[in-house]
Amino acid sequence: MSVTGLCQICEQNEAEHSCSNCGTLACEEHWDEALGLCAQCAATVERGEGGDGTVRPDDLDDDEVMRF
Repeated sequence: MSVTGLCQICEQNEAEHSCSNCGTLACEEHWDEALGLCAQCAATVERGEGGDGTVRPDDLDDDEVMRF
């Protein structure tokens, strides 16, 4: 899948990935390759709030999710 637009986290770099959990477009700098998630969802998983590795909407604060 082709991703076009700016990273929704830094709003400066070209987005190269789309988070399968929340849909956020992320640049290489804000992408966790190992988890296949944007930096925000990956941080939630690493804090242990994702339980089984799946990040749920209730796991994220509104500041962590960019809706469009």
